[in-house]
Amino acid sequence: MTGDSTFSPSDEAMSSDPNIEITIEEGSQNSEHLLEDEGNDLENECEHLFDIEGDDHEHDRDDKREHFFDIESNDQENDKDDTIDPLFDIEGDFHEERKDDTSLIDGQSASSQIKIYTPPVVGMEFESYDDAYNYYNCYAKELGFAIRVKSSWTKRNSKEKRGAVLCCNCEGFKTVKEANSRRKETRTGCLAMIRLRLVESNRWRVDEVKLEHNHSFDPERAQNSKSHKRMDVGSKRKVEPTLDVEVRTIKLYRTPAVDGVTCGSSNFYNGEISDQIDQSRRLKLKNGDAQFIYNFFCRAQLTDPNFFYVMDLNDEGHLRNVFWIDSRSRAAYGYFSDVVAFDATCLSNSFEIPLVAFVGINHHGQNVLLGCGLLADETLETYVWLFRAWLTCLSGRPPQTIITNQCKALQSAISEVFPRAHHRVCLSNVVQSILESLRALQEYEAFQMALVRTVYDSLKVDEFEMAWENMIQHFGIRDYDWLRALYEDRERWVPVYSKDTFFAGMSNFQKGESMSFFFDSYVNEQTSLKDFFESYNIVLEKKRHKEALDDFESRDLSPFLKTRCYYELQLSQLYTKDIFRKFQDEIVTMPCFNITQVQTNGSIATYMVKEREGEELLRVKNYEVVYDKAGLDVRCICSCFNFRGYLCRHALCILNYNGVEEIPFQYILSRWRKDFKRLYVPDLGSNNVDITNPVQWFDHLYRRAMQVVEEGMISQDHYMVAWQAFKESLNKVRLVSDKHV
Repeated sequence: MTGDSTFSPSDEAMSSDPNIEITIEEGSQNSEHLLEDEGNDLENECEHLFDIEGDDHEHDRDDKREHFFDIESNDQENDKDDTIDPLFDIEGDFHEERKDDTSLIDGQSASSQIKIYTPPVVGMEFESYDDAYNYYNCYAKELGFAIRVKSSWTKRNSKEKRGAVLCCNCEGFKTVKEANSRRKETRTGCLAMIRLRLVESNRWRVDEVKLEHNHSFDPERAQNSKSHKRMDVGSKRKVEPTLDVEVRTIKLYRTPAVDGVTCGSSNFYNGEISDQIDQSRRLKLKNGDAQFIYNFFCRAQLTDPNFFYVMDLNDEGHLRNVFWIDSRSRAAYGYFSDVVAFDATCLSNSFEIPLVAFVGINHHGQNVLLGCGLLADETLETYVWLFRAWLTCLSGRPPQTIITNQCKALQSAISEVFPRAHHRVCLSNVVQSILESLRALQEYEAFQMALVRTVYDSLKVDEFEMAWENMIQHFGIRDYDWLRALYEDRERWVPVYSKDTFFAGMSNFQKGESMSFFFDSYVNEQTSLKDFFESYNIVLEKKRHKEALDDFESRDLSPFLKTRCYYELQLSQLYTKDIFRKFQDEIVTMPCFNITQVQTNGSIATYMVKEREGEELLRVKNYEVVYDKAGLDVRCICSCFNFRGYLCRHALCILNYNGVEEIPFQYILSRWRKDFKRLYVPDLGSNNVDITNPVQWFDHLYRRAMQVVEEGMISQDHYMVAWQAFKESLNKVRLVSDKHV
């Protein structure tokens, strides 16, 4: 996509093959340019496109010509697609009927100004083209502009859409034919757009984004545009979606409850009194709990405009599921989205409150909250709803690795919502469940030792499988179906199968380790929902204060060095104190190994590092380490770098043996660095502000001010500069105010 108004298809989406025939709808100003550049600007990706299957809900025209792509260039809004279901339906009809899937959402305030659509970013993905179109349409409506389909292309001999460009309705200028018409000129040559492409996973990815507009927003005129009228018609149409539709997208409906406590269905606030509704399809709340939750969210948004929450209501207006996340957690996800644990401790242990939490690992190796929820049940439908709600407020960026407890519904939901994420099951939970189930064994203590040794000490797949077979044979436990099912799912929980997956220390793959509950010591089996919300902010403040204190200590205090090894000095200057101390333990044991080179293949050499283990150092264990001299790549069979995020003693020993003086840069992760600036403010996106909208004034000023606050916390000098800037700004603002008096 170029910077002017001329459309040039994506290099990845088109082909320079001479057999390509490009068709452009009459009236497009880009016809000549497209035909001119047909043989120059297009690169070959024919084989890739033939391998991809996709859904098409827009093209209904009958084009009988054979060509590889059909390209539409639409200067008028495409009216063929009136039946698109939006990704988010915002409903204004309080009596709308819908089958058990009504959600209440508020991303900014409890007024009619709802900000739930973050600006598009490159890399966002959607389940379908319709979802992508409606997301951009809703985002546009929220800002006050209209959109249209500028161009789209399909696969030869089919109606399968492969890509599209959605642009601002003010894009381009009148054609020569249109210049003499009496219609008012509304186009300004605006370049705001997104380009979409169907990728291998049958999802639609945003490939290019331009956010800046060259015109002011006109919400009233935009409201009457074809794209927004179509959205309104679609949202007011009565629908009773099947389970498949409900699972595929989150349907978020505007309900009376969002506008005020006294409006709407009384069941929302007093639903716990009714005995006629299926209790399994709603949260088990005490009298007044729903009101308390809603009030908590409203108060949160007064101090945090980027606080995001969704309330899922059933068809009777009863509260079913809830999800929320504050602005700091949304910003923290940008730094720590590589590994996320889904903590369902309260569900699995039957706590009074059905709390779930998304938890990451920060730069100190501490748990950081990335979102919370309250769930009515543990069904596939509920988990899909929750994961999609979470993904929505994070700009559609899924985690690389997600760790959960063992649950078929969870596994299915993750496969659907995060198809490319590495899903792993918490190892300590699996081991604990096996031990509790077999506590009646006569040789229980011997079995416990055998299980731990089999799971934790196996370095190769064949070692584990042989040890497992010997264990179940020796203890006579082969006929347990549940144990057989665990073994069949072993790739999700046994460490030896996950050596290529990054865990950042959340793996608990060492003996005796277990994942800690984020709200541990604050929430127990008897904690009420009201007590939880009253202590919620206290918990977060304590953990964030601990992080700030550790930031200060890591930045200003020099750790004590235990060796003369330069690797230790190198990382002491880069890593936070807690991560460095863990790495330091690896450094201390480096000189204790015997090294044998067993194989050489060009620049790649394989070594065997012999380590003595046990209290009396009688047991010897060999660790295979592969070193590539050309790329300074080193990999140990223990996979400490992937499991914990830093190199192990065996790999360090081989680097030192080969005369490598510094740890290679690819093994120094920014997620652990103490000098890496982490500003916990949400992505600002576009700077466009509707100067007639006070809500946008507040939102924009608040985000900018929070940036200054975060920068001002870096040091005392930063603080003094920020404080002085605030004082000067306040004085200038007051002068403006005085002039108007």
